Amino acid sequence: MGEHVRQRLASLLTFLTLTVMLLFGFYACLNSLKGSFKLTPVWIIYKEKGIMSKRRLRRSVLFAFIIVWAVGIGFGLKYLWTYQVSAGTAAAPPSLWPEDSRIPREKGQSTLVLLAHPKCPCTRATIGELAVLMAHCQGKVSVYILFFKPSGFPDNWEQTDLWHSAAVIPGVTVLADNDGVEAQRFGSVTSGQALLYGPDGNLEFSGGITASRGHSGDNAGRDAITALLLNGKSDAKTSQVFGCSLTDKNQNTNEKEACHATGK
Repeated sequence: MGEHVRQRLASLLTFLTLTVMLLFGFYACLNSLKGSFKLTPVWIIYKEKGIMSKRRLRRSVLFAFIIVWAVGIGFGLKYLWTYQVSAGTAAAPPSLWPEDSRIPREKGQSTLVLLAHPKCPCTRATIGELAVLMAHCQGKVSVYILFFKPSGFPDNWEQTDLWHSAAVIPGVTVLADNDGVEAQRFGSVTSGQALLYGPDGNLEFSGGITASRGHSGDNAGRDAITALLLNGKSDAKTSQVFGCSLTDKNQNTNEKEACHATGK
């Protein structure tokens, strides 16, 4: 079973579990009401005196409101979980290190390139996962994080808190990618894309290092890169990447909106 299928099943199971929990909670609340409770639609008129009693009317309206609210909550949770596990567009990187790249590659050592948008909140978890990776692989790899910087924008536009968080990771070099030129060379369009090239310049891994959008924790991408650097082999060569559109030039876009600008 693929990683994408497992994530979809986990999302569906979580949605069903939350929905059942909500319904049981509402049922318990209704049972706490004094007197017997009869589930009667509000449009049905009781035969007694030809009108609906105020108490039953209140209960029916309350029940209808709770049902509508529960359905709304369920759809909202489903949307959030679906969005969280929706991957961005995968990179189409060259199989050999691009000769025209301005990133220095040290011969005899692996090189990890991470493409990032400075205003993507999803990439915050990616930076955290990179710190974990480097704690295990210090000295085994040269790491470069390229933050997208559109031309004509203010100086230091790309130097957000993500930039500074990445810059303090030992063994990591942070650079500005003017107009996404390097991202184009490496065929990357989604923030959080990681590319590992071996000492011989051959591509060894392409993908993300988080399990979903903005989610920190164990994941296939980080495990694969760690295995390649420490053991020289890994069963996984790719993974899904979760992040914003890498070349969104709207500097006024807030983080939440920027994250919705991901590729399909």
